Amino acid sequence: MNIVVDIKNLSKAFGSHIVLDNVSLKVEEGENMVVFGQSGTGKSVLLKCMVRLLEPDSGEIYIEGINVLNLSPKELNNVRKHLGFLFQGAALYDSMSVRENLEFPLIRHFNFTPKEREDKIKSVLEKVSLEEAIDKMPSELSGGMKKRIGLARSIITEPKLMLYDEPTTGLDPITSKEISSLILELQKSLKMTSVVVTHDLLCAEIIADRAIVLNNGIVQHEGTITELTTSSDPFLRNFFSHEIVEDQNRRN
Repeated sequence: MNIVVDIKNLSKAFGSHIVLDNVSLKVEEGENMVVFGQSGTGKSVLLKCMVRLLEPDSGEIYIEGINVLNLSPKELNNVRKHLGFLFQGAALYDSMSVRENLEFPLIRHFNFTPKEREDKIKSVLEKVSLEEAIDKMPSELSGGMKKRIGLARSIITEPKLMLYDEPTTGLDPITSKEISSLILELQKSLKMTSVVVTHDLLCAEIIADRAIVLNNGIVQHEGTITELTTSSDPFLRNFFSHEIVEDQNRRN
């Protein structure tokens, strides 16, 4: 099996606070890898290091065999063209319509004709079932719709690797399940590899092929969702019971 992501001995600290401590991780082609961990354990930092929004202190990050930490800015941009990143808040530009938000990465990174851009915009909106929202402004969209448009913008460049940072945070259970199912559907139809940071156990149960749990800067546990949630390990039992309660509180 082809390894899309290969992280070796990755470390990152902020002052004296060690967030990632020699973390190593492999993600196979077509796999959905979920990253669990309590707040402040480095989940989002891991994603940001992968695309070099943050620079790690040491280690290596290979994406499709290329060590992204050794790339020049121009080379890094070429790699980023084939990555999708869905931020927590969908990160839409408030002053742009849905059409303009989706068009932005196509204009910035590619040389498509206006018709090619229009075709791609309509195609991704169809995939997320929001064709009618093409001329709406972000302020006119619900939280779930913003997530869908953010997802559409992330996949419009047909990325080989998708990175999700809390894709269902702030959503009600029904919308959360819809977004999770959509992520799974897109992964299979577009044959994408995904790394998903989430607190949402329902989301993880729907999408995850495999999961890791970060604790004190290290990968403390790894396995399928069933293996992790049914483990007799005291830390895991406490972690998942706590996450279920916290998740219920976030939704109320």
